[in-house]
Amino acid sequence: MPWLQIRLAITPDQASALEDQLLELGAVSVTFMDAEDQPIFEPDLGTTPLWSHTHLLALFEDGTDGDAVLAHLRLLRGGELPEHQVERIEDQDWERSWMDNFHPMRFGRRLWIVPSWHQAPEPDAVNLLLDPGLAFGTGTHPTTALCLEWLDGQDLNDCTVLDFGCGSGILAIAALLLGAPRAVGTDIDPQALEASRDNAARNGIDPARFPVYLPADLPPQAADVVVANILAGPLVQLAPTITAQVAPGGRLALSGILAEQAEEVRAAYAGAFELDPTAEKDGWVRISGVRR
Repeated sequence: MPWLQIRLAITPDQASALEDQLLELGAVSVTFMDAEDQPIFEPDLGTTPLWSHTHLLALFEDGTDGDAVLAHLRLLRGGELPEHQVERIEDQDWERSWMDNFHPMRFGRRLWIVPSWHQAPEPDAVNLLLDPGLAFGTGTHPTTALCLEWLDGQDLNDCTVLDFGCGSGILAIAALLLGAPRAVGTDIDPQALEASRDNAARNGIDPARFPVYLPADLPPQAADVVVANILAGPLVQLAPTITAQVAPGGRLALSGILAEQAEEVRAAYAGAFELDPTAEKDGWVRISGVRR
């Protein structure tokens, strides 16, 4: 069925009260959206940060009188409302619409990421079956793409790979499909570990080739290849820990780094690694190198 949507341009300090008031007036859902493509990174634990310019979207059942809702909202707030508009949203096949946003993607020369509802464009290529899910990593984000392209260019035969902050498991699974005999994943989120296991099974990966651990349970090791696609702050803070996971002569790739953060991250690893030139994609970078 169609829906009535009220969109308001708000600031973060207006969000909580407006959300409560709209729900009181019968909204079936309230959603916050970035109005200016402004990223939020590394929020404090227990916080739900909003963008400085946010759109609040309140959804009402069809037949709701939008003018009456706005009039009541003014009374509840005791004054004028932020900039707003009332829209009619036609019903659609939301699942189909969501699925249509994801298509097979190629990374490097050999590797494709293929959603389960698509045919592989090149059946004889290295095809990693992966559907978007709750864990980070589908190939659509530049940081993941940078790491996948790097892995595609590596000789992974006879290599053990560590995916530090594995999320969906996409990097470790790609490494296994590209020739690595064994990969290890670690993540602070138990749900990410479950997603990694599920995605490995979907790609026919023997669980013995891809064990996953919470960081506290990660066995001591020195991997031949380590990939860490997390964020710049943790990469700097964890530099000694990540460095210790790379065998002498081993290779490292780091991403999740904005271009303006590259020098700080490079400085944290320059003492232990011979670093390659920084690779950049859409304002994000990858830093790679070989352990001395």
